[in-house]
Amino acid sequence: MARPEQVLLLEPQHELKFRGPFSDVVTTNLKLSNPTDRNVCFKVKTTAPRRYCVRPNSGIIDAGTSINVSVMLQPFDYDPNEKSKHKFMVQSMLAPPDMTDMEGVWKEAKPEELMDSKLRCVFEMPVENEKTHDMESNKMMSSSLLKSDSSSLPPKSMSSTLDDGEVKKIMEECKRLQMEAQRLREENKQIREDDGLRMRKSNMMSSQHSSVGMKKEEGLSARTVALIVLFFVVGIIVGKLVL
Repeated sequence: MARPEQVLLLEPQHELKFRGPFSDVVTTNLKLSNPTDRNVCFKVKTTAPRRYCVRPNSGIIDAGTSINVSVMLQPFDYDPNEKSKHKFMVQSMLAPPDMTDMEGVWKEAKPEELMDSKLRCVFEMPVENEKTHDMESNKMMSSSLLKSDSSSLPPKSMSSTLDDGEVKKIMEECKRLQMEAQRLREENKQIREDDGLRMRKSNMMSSQHSSVGMKKEEGLSARTVALIVLFFVVGIIVGKLVL
């Protein structure tokens, strides 16, 4: 059975455009509108979850209202010859009248109840004389979620958006996680180097012990032979004296 047509209105409809430079977080907004007379549950998914922070990434849109979703692209080394293969999907379903557990509703949802829309990501690098202006614009977009739109929402829908302080905390958390990942990679590298050094030292010590043991055995063998020869000579002398 074919899936029902998406009831939410997306703006933009097909592409999420991110305008560089990409040395800092670049934010774009996705507006989701619910023109129906029923509440709608939604989720925003991506094929590259480590490259983006999405807030809010799920929630409920009341009937006849809309929300703005902030999509924050993390800093990376931009290659103009490489085309972006990243995609986003907005998944939705009509909210049951007696819904109390959103996660439970998603788990129990039937495939024919789900609706989805897909968007592809487009990276654009501005010309040189526009870079400074665009960097400032990106920072302002990261710290703002279009207050004029959120102020028109009822209290329940406004819970799906974030204020400036929360956006800053999210950006700081993303940067902290990147620094933590880098630190763990460096620690892992150091541990591998230390293990290699210990293995080399262990092999050297083992070879030294084995050579010392061989020398001791050779020394004992020489003493034993000397004692046997000595006893033999003494035996011969004593035998001649007795005769």
